[in-house]
Amino acid sequence: MHRLTRRSASAILRHTGGSRFTRNSTAAAATCSDDSVAGHYTGPRWYSVLPSGRCNTVRSLTEVNLSKNGFFLGNRYESTAAASDASAAPPPPPPAEKYEYQAEVSRLMDLIVNSLYSNKEVFLRELISNASDALDKLRFLAVTKPELLKEAADLDIRIHTDKDNGIVTITDTGIGMTQQELVDCLGTIAQSGTAKFLKAMKDSKDAGGDNNLIGQFGVGFYSAFLVADRVVVSSKSPNSNKQYVWEGEANASSYTIREETDPEKLIPRGTCLTLYLKNDDKGFAHPERIQRLVKNYSQFISFPIYTWQEKGYTKEVEVDEDPAEASKDKQDETTEKKKKTKTVVERYWDWELTNETQPIWLRNPKEVQTEDYNEFYKKTFNEYLDPLASSHFTTEGEVEFRSILYVPAVSPQGKDDLVNPKTKNIRLHVKRVFISDDFDGELFPRYLSFVKGVVDSNDLPLNVSREILQESRIVRIMRKRLVRKAFDMILGISMSENKADYEGFWDNFGKYMKLGCLEDRENHKRLAPLLRFFSSQSEDEMISLDEYVENMKPEQKDIYYIASDSVTSARNTPFLEKLLEKELEVLYLVDPIDEIAVQNLKSYKEKNFIDISKEDLDLGDKNEEKEKMMKEEFGQTCDWIKKHLGDRVASVQISNRLSSSPCVLASAKFGWSANMERLMKSQTVGDTSSMEFMRGRRVFEINPDHPIIQNLNAAFNSNPDDIEALRAIDLLYDAALVSSGFTPENPAQLGGKIYEMMGMALSGKWSAPTPTREFHHSTPQPQTPETLEAEVVEPVEAGGQNK
Repeated sequence: MHRLTRRSASAILRHTGGSRFTRNSTAAAATCSDDSVAGHYTGPRWYSVLPSGRCNTVRSLTEVNLSKNGFFLGNRYESTAAASDASAAPPPPPPAEKYEYQAEVSRLMDLIVNSLYSNKEVFLRELISNASDALDKLRFLAVTKPELLKEAADLDIRIHTDKDNGIVTITDTGIGMTQQELVDCLGTIAQSGTAKFLKAMKDSKDAGGDNNLIGQFGVGFYSAFLVADRVVVSSKSPNSNKQYVWEGEANASSYTIREETDPEKLIPRGTCLTLYLKNDDKGFAHPERIQRLVKNYSQFISFPIYTWQEKGYTKEVEVDEDPAEASKDKQDETTEKKKKTKTVVERYWDWELTNETQPIWLRNPKEVQTEDYNEFYKKTFNEYLDPLASSHFTTEGEVEFRSILYVPAVSPQGKDDLVNPKTKNIRLHVKRVFISDDFDGELFPRYLSFVKGVVDSNDLPLNVSREILQESRIVRIMRKRLVRKAFDMILGISMSENKADYEGFWDNFGKYMKLGCLEDRENHKRLAPLLRFFSSQSEDEMISLDEYVENMKPEQKDIYYIASDSVTSARNTPFLEKLLEKELEVLYLVDPIDEIAVQNLKSYKEKNFIDISKEDLDLGDKNEEKEKMMKEEFGQTCDWIKKHLGDRVASVQISNRLSSSPCVLASAKFGWSANMERLMKSQTVGDTSSMEFMRGRRVFEINPDHPIIQNLNAAFNSNPDDIEALRAIDLLYDAALVSSGFTPENPAQLGGKIYEMMGMALSGKWSAPTPTREFHHSTPQPQTPETLEAEVVEPVEAGGQNK
């Protein structure tokens, strides 16, 4: 809405000669420059300062805000022509025209063949799935129409290969297709005959509900053109007396259908699909490769799959005698003649059942023996050892799937799975057809990537190529349930009576569990009971956190730990002295990942984890009176030491954790410990800019009961500027760096100080002092060589006689 200022209003009045607007229709019409009635007006023409267009009635003066300080400009009225237009009904919109989507068939086929699938070998999976659907349809229809099975009772799939000519033939004894069905199913892209069949089943009142049919998108057949230049489909339906042949070529926009007239190619029922392979893909016609693909993708199809394989058997054949040996045998007539034979291998071709392994996850777990699980595990994952544990379960409800999970006996070679989330340990099946084993954490997190197993579901969201598991709520629910079952399986191993089982598991997969503490906060309560550590009371055998909590003192409120590079260094650290006196157990975190894993846990059973190498350690035995006395006696000494050390330490305090050591260097409460600082320094791509910030705050703690500290206190009281006392402080600080686990900034300087102190301590202890001689100025004294008499030895010949 536009407003008129006082200056705009004055300009309008000056233009009109100070006259006011008259309240008649003529003046109102003058304000609308685009009205038709304005064309008959011969007087001065007026224009509105409001936006152009149709003039609408102004309800009140305040609506356009033309009144300011009592000054009235006038009202605007709609003309009669405008009123008549407003009262008329708007004309109806023109009718919308409907168009069908168009597609360039050759381009669409090119996209399906070259862009839909990422791996050529899946063509066999898709075609076998189509054959399986045809067999399933026949089996379902034969329940009400048994006559459909009279031509061929066996329901199977047979794959014949001709590697010389590059031809693969896939034959099934399924329902087959009529001429019209060939047009509908193969000639119409993205029309799934299986989907239509399922819809008809659902609409039928007496449908039994066979949900084993695989197809759903209607493009699986065209995967044949991934490897074939030409595809010929010969099909015979029990509902037709004729057999028809569909033939199409890659990159073609048309196909042909004809009636089969060759008596040798007639089949009783089903479909025979022949692929004429491209030159680059004729390797798929090798029988061994076809057999391997069937075992990988279609091992658990519910119908038998036979492949044409070369076989052989051994037999004994006679060998023709050598003429020389025959004449020798005639001379020795008494010797009994025996026919000579040799073993040869007779080759022949025959059908071989390829999918022998049955999907045991479809069976009732109560009916499956442990030996069956172990045999299935070894065959499926090419393992030679039995698994540590297995879990067979069925999940129903919002998400339905069946699964068998295994914990391997040994970790993978090289332990690459710890840093590589993409493993091939989980084989995903949809309706028993293998989909993929290449996942990036969709079904299992990285720290559980060592778990192997099979997952089979009927309602997983897949892309059209059935190669990629799409992110959805169903997948997230499956992931949660699989992770929960994996934890139950591992917990069962830990609670086993045979402790060696879990010890073997921890040796192989302990790092994975610790990695889970970093990556999966939601499952900390499940991870924590599975962790194992050495401790000050159990240096030879690892203990669990539950065992630690059971051994805690009644007055102990926290779980204490120390991080180090080995049990030996952790045992000898000065931070342990007071805790060992109080018999408080301390966990030894000797693995590089231990410290950060425990820091992520923060607590266990309401007990906080406390690093005993950090400042402000509270052991629950504070004595305020004693602390006050110590501060009065050693407070100024602490300030003196801090002043000399400068920025090397944040402060100097009286320690409550030392008993035999003179001092220790504690880390900041929220900074790196000595162990973490050592690990960060060793990182190849570590950030050196944060090193100084994280390690900058170090607290130098002294033991007031130690003689060295008492001597330094006396030195401060007598002569705080004594050079020897200041040098002793430097040496004490360097020694504390080493004993506390830090790395000295100048190891050579520290070595020089130690050598100097040793020289002072050992001077004259075992030998008389020689003040006029120094080691680095001494020169070796010349020695008179001892005269030796030469011995004359006479030469001797090789024979031992003198010359």
